[in-house]
Amino acid sequence: MNIISILILIFAIVVHEVAHGLAALWQGDRTAKDAGRLTLNPIVHLDPIGSILLPLTMFFIGSPFLFGWAKPVPINPYYFRNVKYGEAMVAFAGPLVNIIFAITFSLILNFAPVDTAYIAVIQTIILINIVLALFNLMPIPPLDGSKILFALIPQRYYKFRESLEAKSFLFWLIVILLVWNVFEPLVYWVFGLLV
Repeated sequence: MNIISILILIFAIVVHEVAHGLAALWQGDRTAKDAGRLTLNPIVHLDPIGSILLPLTMFFIGSPFLFGWAKPVPINPYYFRNVKYGEAMVAFAGPLVNIIFAITFSLILNFAPVDTAYIAVIQTIILINIVLALFNLMPIPPLDGSKILFALIPQRYYKFRESLEAKSFLFWLIVILLVWNVFEPLVYWVFGLLV
């Protein structure tokens, strides 16, 4: 774990958020564009705690993995062309771009002549993007997976969705950490397939 891993994590998070904003723009919502969030400049996306303090703390305590988040890209579903599935498409765009990055760098690693000095960096890029994709696809508020799930179920469950999303951040953090124990083996299985 080194500073390169932190830089890779920040870039992967930024690309993830920009993908949400671009998907929203494609759906007719200019909120992220008007807020200046459709840029790869990490400064506008960084959350002081989730993007800087937490990853650096995990780095300095020697954590075996990094965790963090960016400021969510602002969206307004009322502008979406596809009212029923627009939110799901925007939510899926973030994990999708992480999946594309993981597969692209896997292809480079497996089929391109790569200097041995860069193998560890490419493996880190693949692993971090797999973690971000699968983590965000967990069907737990406020993660992307919950938005995808609720777009696919009948509207009569929307009140249930609102009550779930009203739960405290600490409550969902505990739930996410518990559910992550199920997803973590999947991360390394996918990583093994790609690498």
